[in-house]
Amino acid sequence: MAEQILILDFGSQYTQLIARRVRELNVYCEIHPYNKVPEITSDIKGVILSGSPCSVRDEGSPDLDLDVLRGKLPLLGVCYGSQLLAQKYGGEVLPSEIREYGRASLDHIDTHYDLMKEMSHGSQVWMSHGDTIKELPEGFEVIASTTSVRVAAFKVKDEETYGIQFHPEVTHSTEGKNLLRNFVVNICGCAQDWTSDVFIDATVADLKEKIGSDKVVMGLSGGVDSSVAATLIHRAIGDQLTCVFVDNGLLRKNEFEEVLDSYKHMGLNVIGVDSKQRFYDALEGITDPEGKRKAIGRVFIEVFDDEAHKIEGVKWLGQGTIYPDVIESVSVKGPSATIKSHHNVGGLPDFMKLSVVEPLNTLFKDEVREVGRALEIVETIIGRHPFPGPGLGIRILGDVTAEKVKTLQEVDHIFIKGLKDHGLYDDVWQAGAMLLPIQSVGVMGDERTYEKVVALRAVGSVDGMTADWIHLPYEFLGKISNEIINRVKGVNRVVYDISSKPPATIEWE
Repeated sequence: MAEQILILDFGSQYTQLIARRVRELNVYCEIHPYNKVPEITSDIKGVILSGSPCSVRDEGSPDLDLDVLRGKLPLLGVCYGSQLLAQKYGGEVLPSEIREYGRASLDHIDTHYDLMKEMSHGSQVWMSHGDTIKELPEGFEVIASTTSVRVAAFKVKDEETYGIQFHPEVTHSTEGKNLLRNFVVNICGCAQDWTSDVFIDATVADLKEKIGSDKVVMGLSGGVDSSVAATLIHRAIGDQLTCVFVDNGLLRKNEFEEVLDSYKHMGLNVIGVDSKQRFYDALEGITDPEGKRKAIGRVFIEVFDDEAHKIEGVKWLGQGTIYPDVIESVSVKGPSATIKSHHNVGGLPDFMKLSVVEPLNTLFKDEVREVGRALEIVETIIGRHPFPGPGLGIRILGDVTAEKVKTLQEVDHIFIKGLKDHGLYDDVWQAGAMLLPIQSVGVMGDERTYEKVVALRAVGSVDGMTADWIHLPYEFLGKISNEIINRVKGVNRVVYDISSKPPATIEWE
């Protein structure tokens, strides 16, 4: 096992950010709920206690027996974690007179302490808490303060236990990464040897041992996650892997042929299945977004099952599950409320009786891309924008027909090609076009028209959890709008979506 940092999650919105920052230091880490602490093995070099939306003063707030960790391993409490440390050992935590939220400056820093080394006087940090530590327990020492928070950071005398009342993981804490490096590298002694190449070697060896001479089947989407997962499995077991790429009739223009060609050059054993009509038949007359998602998911499973049964002796199902999916399923709060069905098929029915292999389930999205580049997968796949599993089916508002798909494919093609031709594609996290269930009056030549409206959407994001609309140049939007209206029959109006997530979602359905 690689050496690692254990992050115990008390429900903070920032917990995944802590893990991302530790991984950026080339140190492996795992997030576990505070009430499901794993066995403390020799590969765990230190523990970080996350923040929380709760107050340590509230009855029933998250609690943990810290004696199993304190003094045995380096320990860093962040915000709620620091307040829990203080309260459990005799300190006093009280409501802040003014809720401390936003930027603050460390006006006092004792750089003699390892956690604060090379931190600058006046260093900006991000506060987000309604409580504050008024009194520290005996043996706890203040090592940093702001003008309004005396105990911004503390250390326990004669042991490597620390607490901070700010969030070093967010970018607003300008030297937060430095503080985390002090803890993870200098205090915990991690070697910073968690790299893409190490991950690939370890994963391939593990896959060889786990799968042996068995056969694996895997559904491909053309996206980053499934492509990288398939490449890792193929590197481990070669032709024992069969991949299935289904044309559901809801892909982008020419995507089925282009993706199949990419996979062929990667040496993957891929079966392409044209099932367009089967999906269109299943979608006929359905206008409810959730109904469309379920119909598309059901038919995908049916098609995939048909193809899997043609391969003799398959025992494993390969999936491109990544770490945020895993964290979500075992989070402190449990799976989040269903806003919509997940983009991707989250598994196959019990009747298929396949064991699941998920080689990427410890990686974040940006790490998956790094591994893909180390595997020398083409940039057209690695840099590809996320695309929903139901495809254009949820970008056509209302019922789905082959004619509407063809119209939207042409609109989408002009938009995406335009982004690439103007050097804007890589500045955008996700982009696409929506076909709206309304018509508007227009004039073409000397004739009045009453035709379709399309909406363009382009957003910036890190992980899709939050997103903001991209300020594309007006000249570009004007050019693309003219091109769409002139070249796509049946469209006479183009609008641009300037909604952020939240409150809007990235997709319209």
